[in-house]
Amino acid sequence: MRIRGAVLEEIGRPRPFAQSRPISISDLELDPPGPGELLVRIEAAGLCHSDLSVVDGNRVRPVPMLLGHEASGRVEELGAGVSDIAVGDRVVMTFLPRCGKCAGCGTDGRMPCSAGSAANNAGVLLGGGRRLTRDGGAVHHHLGVSGFATHAVVDRRSVVPVGDDVPPEIAAVLGCAVLTGGGAVLNAAHPAAGDSIMVVGLGGVGMAAVLAAVSLRHGEVIGVDSMTDKLATATELGATAVYTPTELAERGVRADIVVEAAGNSRAFETAVAATAPGGVTVTVGLPNPEARSSISPLALVAEARTIVGSYLGSAVPSRDIPVYAQMWRDGCLPVEKLISSRIALEDINRGMDELADGHAVRQVIVFD
Repeated sequence: MRIRGAVLEEIGRPRPFAQSRPISISDLELDPPGPGELLVRIEAAGLCHSDLSVVDGNRVRPVPMLLGHEASGRVEELGAGVSDIAVGDRVVMTFLPRCGKCAGCGTDGRMPCSAGSAANNAGVLLGGGRRLTRDGGAVHHHLGVSGFATHAVVDRRSVVPVGDDVPPEIAAVLGCAVLTGGGAVLNAAHPAAGDSIMVVGLGGVGMAAVLAAVSLRHGEVIGVDSMTDKLATATELGATAVYTPTELAERGVRADIVVEAAGNSRAFETAVAATAPGGVTVTVGLPNPEARSSISPLALVAEARTIVGSYLGSAVPSRDIPVYAQMWRDGCLPVEKLISSRIALEDINRGMDELADGHAVRQVIVFD
């Protein structure tokens, strides 16, 4: 079938992207779903730093690539062997499918699926191969989803059904920002009653971590970012205190649990330094592969502190997304407050500039 989508043509074009236009809006051919796959009509898709990191070259992927990994939509067609989901169901996309057989899949979310990671790096679906072409040439999938398009064919293991009562924009944001930020707090940190929780880096993932921390009602929730407008947003979300990194260092503020969600080495160093004795630093940001940080091993030993890496919030999407959806229904996880704007597919290059400048929490492309 003929679809329309946002294709990254070249990695590393200069900013502003609104002028260099690394992403084109193209007509493509989409093959029907194969065995174990689904055809999904995309309803909403969020712009995330994991998309930007491919555009700016921090994460090198094969191009041309149809971008987008945080999305929701309606199932329109089932491939052979898919019987546990129905046409018409609303689904949340998840960008790290789990094969259920490898060693990583046996760690209850702590480690990613090795088969899913390999497929993502190659730009193919979990079951193998590509379903996208343009003018006879292959187009790569982005993280098994390619959600910046009118339709997508995905592996069944790349989607999680949610109820019709969950709006498309909310469902989309559950699949990455909430899964990653919420999981960093709930899955990786294992907070105890009374623990103070700090979040360093208040983008979409960081703000979702703030929401999850506030929902626990355990103790103080602290937001840290260099942009004062994001500190104001964190306060609106329920943070009890907010600081710039300079203020944090000057005042010597520390917390029992510190989540680093900025994806750069300085933020990681800030998070480690702000972790209280006996506390846990959880890092979920994805910096440039060449980035390095300097920390004191002695401080870790003397203060019995722990550093934990958490990919995709140490999540099992099929388990965790329904939990977050219910938290949203119950009113304790107001995901809608993460959405800073709704944009058209044609505005995606400008949207990447907004993301790079740090002005947006979550921009969501809404498809009619």
